[in-house]
Amino acid sequence: MKKNRAVFLDRDGVINEEVGYLDSLDKLKVMPGAYEAVRMINASGMKAVVISNQSGVARGLLTEAFVQETNDSLQRDLLQRGAFIDNFYYCPHHPSEGVEPYRRICNCRKPAPGMLLQAARDLNIDLTMSYFVGDRFIDMETARNVGAKGILVRTGYGDGLLRNDGPDRATPENTPEFIAADILEAVQWILKDVP
Repeated sequence: MKKNRAVFLDRDGVINEEVGYLDSLDKLKVMPGAYEAVRMINASGMKAVVISNQSGVARGLLTEAFVQETNDSLQRDLLQRGAFIDNFYYCPHHPSEGVEPYRRICNCRKPAPGMLLQAARDLNIDLTMSYFVGDRFIDMETARNVGAKGILVRTGYGDGLLRNDGPDRATPENTPEFIAADILEAVQWILKDVP
């Protein structure tokens, strides 16, 4: 059976605005161009998959039920505009902060590959033929850890990272394949890059 390609998307700062900890649906604001970008992924036949660290769960700021409610709300919003996410994955853990059972070292917290490996199993994805769009260097490192191409967007934390005042730093292991203004430019680049 032929394997699928995927465009993995970080959620906060890529599809919707970065607001710190998204702990209320009132704070869920979809980025301009995100609907069109996801529609383009859907039309291409590639899988659109959300991969998101949600350490607010470990820190006691939100619940897993609320993360699911947020993802469901985002999916409904996308569906109303002719787009959809094939699957959502999130990591509720933090290695050193928060409460049990969420305070632990895991294989799902980016840049670890666990969520992408699970998506590859669930959706029959060839990770080496796939892409990861994110606003953090850890997203680029996550892509590299599975052989995918990473695209850094300037939305969310992206612009700050490029000025060296964001939450993480560039290294040889997390260099993006391309830097895009936003999710729409990232997907446009991906669709030109696909052989």
